[in-house]
Amino acid sequence: MARPAPARRAQRARRWVLGATLALVLAVGLAAGDRYSSAPAGPRECTAEVRPVAFGTTGTDPAMPPSPHTAPGLTQIGGVVNDASCLNEVPVHGVARPGSEDDVVQAVAYARENDLAVSVSGTRHAMGGQASYPGGLLLDMRGLDAVTVDAEAGTVRVGAGATWRSVLETLHAEGRAVTAMPSIDILSVGGTVSVNAHGVDFRRGSLAGTVRSLRLVTADGTVRDIDRASDPELFGAVIGGYGLFGVITEVELETVQDSMYQLEQRVIPSGDLARTYLEEVVPDENARLMYAHLSTAPSSFLSEAILYTYSDTGGTPGNVAEPIPLLKDTQDSRVGRLALNLARHGGVFQEARWAAQKHVLPSFQPCTRSRNAALRDAEACLVARTQATYNGLGLLNHKLPDRTDVLHEYFVEPDRLGEFLEAAAPVLLDHDAELLSASVRVVHRDEVLLSYAPGDRLSVVLYLSQDLSDAGNADMAGLTRRLVTLTLEHEGTFYLPYQPHYTREQVVQAYPTLDEFFALKRQHDPEELFRNAFYTRFS
Repeated sequence: MARPAPARRAQRARRWVLGATLALVLAVGLAAGDRYSSAPAGPRECTAEVRPVAFGTTGTDPAMPPSPHTAPGLTQIGGVVNDASCLNEVPVHGVARPGSEDDVVQAVAYARENDLAVSVSGTRHAMGGQASYPGGLLLDMRGLDAVTVDAEAGTVRVGAGATWRSVLETLHAEGRAVTAMPSIDILSVGGTVSVNAHGVDFRRGSLAGTVRSLRLVTADGTVRDIDRASDPELFGAVIGGYGLFGVITEVELETVQDSMYQLEQRVIPSGDLARTYLEEVVPDENARLMYAHLSTAPSSFLSEAILYTYSDTGGTPGNVAEPIPLLKDTQDSRVGRLALNLARHGGVFQEARWAAQKHVLPSFQPCTRSRNAALRDAEACLVARTQATYNGLGLLNHKLPDRTDVLHEYFVEPDRLGEFLEAAAPVLLDHDAELLSASVRVVHRDEVLLSYAPGDRLSVVLYLSQDLSDAGNADMAGLTRRLVTLTLEHEGTFYLPYQPHYTREQVVQAYPTLDEFFALKRQHDPEELFRNAFYTRFS
């Protein structure tokens, strides 16, 4: 049946407005040129390397002078370190980058002999002070990056400094996939286990349930193998333990058979997300991955969502006629980076980006491709599980020296999600920080001592852009405090690895086991060798 004339005219008008808006954005983008669309040559300076500063100069007074002893892998004496936000510069005694587990043991001994605190880092994306300590020895674990698959056991052993990207690449070649992982694959495995990260497999939730065992260097230099059977108390404290119980050197993870998934996406009111998840997605036995993107456009801010679900088709990459191809990185396009960077200015740019996500991008995802062709494209309707999680988000890298990006994350019960988003929207709009992305994921209760999920929860992840200035910092601090208060009013919790603009009382309210956690830490590390800014502030 033909559409009524008024409906056709309205549809044409919407298309015209969308086309005109996108044309305007493109024109502005072309004028902005390389600055807005191209990636930087390397990591941002604040995380690329430790910045050396001479002893005795401003900013290094808390750091100790060089010791006559040396630690294996000691790459820097003095200087400062920062995290991915570029907002938390900390002077340190030095940085060691161990290349083996024995190097870690010797570095810990060096710190103990020289009365140094030890903190541990991977890719330094924790922004709450968990990966540094003033005047301490920082262990940069990126040198421990081995990945070994045990196909018979269905597991993979991973060095703590290896990134999830390298894990995916190794498993994909073996026809295996990770069970759970964070949604960005450039993070280190040891770091994400230390914060108990989670991702888009809504049936598994966080990493905790997928970790078989850990190797841990303790404060006295002992190397221990721990798992939930041999030492459930310590096992549950180290996962999500922020590096305070020792140095994780290796993690054994569960894996699953890689499968072909079919992607479905639909636009729904964000108030319907929880109901749709519980009543439609959970009962679907073939549904494997699920997440939602919330609108950041002013006209539908947090009130509209695109729900993405991946369902198992029953096929495996090993069934295809050709060898399994290399994973393809689809997240580093100049167009995508241009759209994201223009969205930092809000208004029409946010409207255009959301319109493109709803109406333009789906047209580039035809389901009529062959299985092999679809396998090569993460955004196709038919895609391997490993490809669906192979997401470095390279488009987030930018060349804007006056801007930085920070993450927030809040957890609420499913039936509180709608009212939480409705209350959060005006708070976000009342601040200068620009919300670039908002997503919803699923987490479940686990055995972690310092757990952000006392039950089934929906996670609201906010990716915000702020001015790299005192005013920008003050605005972000105020926004964080308001959102934390709002979350607690909705009986939710907040994620600790991000900017610590909250009080100890608020942490205790969200994490009632906090004092038990710190008491257990002191039991295993009575000299408090392992320290970070988070521990100092909240213990």
